[in-house]
Amino acid sequence: MPLSKEQIAQRIAKELKDGFYVNLGIGIPTLVANYIPNNIEVVLQSENGLLGMGPFPFEGEQDADLINAGKQTITTVSGSAFFDSAMSFGMIRSGRVDLTVLGAMEVSQNGDIANWKIPGKMVKGMGGAMDLVASAKNIIVAMQHTNKAGESKLLKFCSLPLTGKSCVKKVVTELGVFLVENNHFILLERAADVSIDEIISKTEGQLIISEEVKIIE
Repeated sequence: MPLSKEQIAQRIAKELKDGFYVNLGIGIPTLVANYIPNNIEVVLQSENGLLGMGPFPFEGEQDADLINAGKQTITTVSGSAFFDSAMSFGMIRSGRVDLTVLGAMEVSQNGDIANWKIPGKMVKGMGGAMDLVASAKNIIVAMQHTNKAGESKLLKFCSLPLTGKSCVKKVVTELGVFLVENNHFILLERAADVSIDEIISKTEGQLIISEEVKIIE
């Protein structure tokens, strides 16, 4: 079975390390906040001015004044801090964020990412994406493997306007986990009951199959 959005987030949460400062993008990445391992401590940063996000609130416990960059209601943890966008982007641009998890519309085999604009469609703006991809030490993309037309989103070259170049280190989709290295996607893990042949058929970019492809747990 392909992974659900929640399972993609769970898998990415395993990439977190104790003491990390982490920024979660809009969409699937926000779900990572719900699956942080109990044995580590990470600090979630939101570019709209918050350090110390907690998991999503339960129904009926939302505080409309507490939102992330995607305008979703959130919770805070003990010791959280609020500040203006200038300070928030100062943290990002000075390389204080250890890991950024972003959604994407396209990722190329050399690590380019397109995640902010589709030509002909109105968007409010790029937001903090360009700063995040230029400054984060490590970028993981969480996305669906194909678009609504069934076309691969793991490409040789991105066709949409780029957010950043050669910055993505790893991609997690409903089909598998891919390392982006040496101008290739390297399949490290696959979802249970998803065949390697299916992954090959749905990946346009150059794909290397690891010698030991693990099943995602």
